[in-house]
Amino acid sequence: MKKSLMALACASAFAASANAQSTLTTYGIVDMGFVAESGGTAGSIDKITSGAQSGTRLGFKGTEDLGNNMKALFVLETGVAGDTGGFGATSASNIAFARQAFLGLQSDAGTLTLGRQYTPFFLTLNGVADPFASGLAGNAQNLIPHSGIRMNNAVKYVSPIFSGVSAELAYGFGENSAGIDRNGRNFGGSIGYSDGALNVRLAHHRGHETPTLPTTISNLRDTSTLLAANYKFEVAKVFAAYSDNDVQISGRGKSRDLLIGVSVPFGNHTFIASYITKDGRSALNRDANQLGLGYTYALSKRTNLYAAWASIDNKNGAPYTVGNNSEPGSGDRAFNLGVRHTF
Repeated sequence: MKKSLMALACASAFAASANAQSTLTTYGIVDMGFVAESGGTAGSIDKITSGAQSGTRLGFKGTEDLGNNMKALFVLETGVAGDTGGFGATSASNIAFARQAFLGLQSDAGTLTLGRQYTPFFLTLNGVADPFASGLAGNAQNLIPHSGIRMNNAVKYVSPIFSGVSAELAYGFGENSAGIDRNGRNFGGSIGYSDGALNVRLAHHRGHETPTLPTTISNLRDTSTLLAANYKFEVAKVFAAYSDNDVQISGRGKSRDLLIGVSVPFGNHTFIASYITKDGRSALNRDANQLGLGYTYALSKRTNLYAAWASIDNKNGAPYTVGNNSEPGSGDRAFNLGVRHTF
């Protein structure tokens, strides 16, 4: 009888432990490279940059199995300036985990998370529209508005995938004083379809903010809608995207953007190219075009070399510059050469 009770107790303890399994992962990216910029008011600039292809970062993520197909999950991620040893650009103002910081629950009904998170618009631009994946000199962020990269104080829901269809909704509270709570408030969503070869996604972002410009106008807003798709052929992946924007916060006004691109893998080599045209819809008619070319070579599954070049043709005083994943750039031409390691 005692042996039976002992066996039952051990089995119960084992079951409880199995139902409460947890994981903790430390991860990150170290990206260091040479960047040469020209065509700006500051002239030619050569520098060592941390994060030309992907922002250098250190993160912690974990899950706990709560049973009944439910999990708790969290992510804490900080940017790192590998060239100086300090915090990265997204971790300015002493914000420790400025890249991501959220906690949530995942079940068969979807995932609900709270905190600082990527917006559905940025995830669509980064993961579906841009063959450069928001990195290197040719990245799409140089011309396509990206005021909706992250949301503070956000509630985000990600649906399960039903027959290839999935959706996201996110709302960021303004949390300002009474009467101006709308400032800092963000809303976004996306819906998409994927069957492995084809990926299509429609995303929208709307953000409110009081700008730091010399103006008395408050509660300006940015709105952007993006339709993006890519298709993986046997020898290449092709990309296309169209965005409609009304960017009031930075004063750049209305515009429409069209992107076409390609990524061609060949063994350890990957060749990347994209062309973006911006049609300025404001009275100033500030149009711009960007051509980007890139190359990566995989030394291993976690380490690669990269090189990229891009040039922007600004018209009617358009202010666009060639940046990379971590910097906005100083001129209308740039070259990157570097190495990236993930862990």
